[in-house]
Amino acid sequence: VQLQASGGGLVQPGGSLRLSCAASGFTLDYYTIAWFRQAPGKEREAVSCIASSDGTTYYADSVKGRFTISRDNDKNTMYLQMNNLKPEDTAVYYCATGYACYVPPYEFDKWGQGTQVTVSS
Repeated sequence: VQLQASGGGLVQPGGSLRLSCAASGFTLDYYTIAWFRQAPGKEREAVSCIASSDGTTYYADSVKGRFTISRDNDKNTMYLQMNNLKPEDTAVYYCATGYACYVPPYEFDKWGQGTQVTVSS
């Protein structure tokens, strides 16, 4: 049972990246899915979430209009499309599964290993 995140890298400001998180050993469709990020010296923060109960999506104010969360149930994979990236988006990004959005990170029970996103010219 694991989540495998990928897709991070170095990108210039204004660029785009798509993060992927493949689930194995369990069915992603049954869970609330979320992306978090953690910058050096800062706490882990929620970036985006899709609730399993009704499909409602959540975005942090700092990424609204730029990031899009999605899931592909056939591929058992979740994604985070990130457009118009800014230097302040630089962080390690983590995928996670749980049972509700708007809860602290410790309420999510499965975590990917993290993928580094660096936005710099």
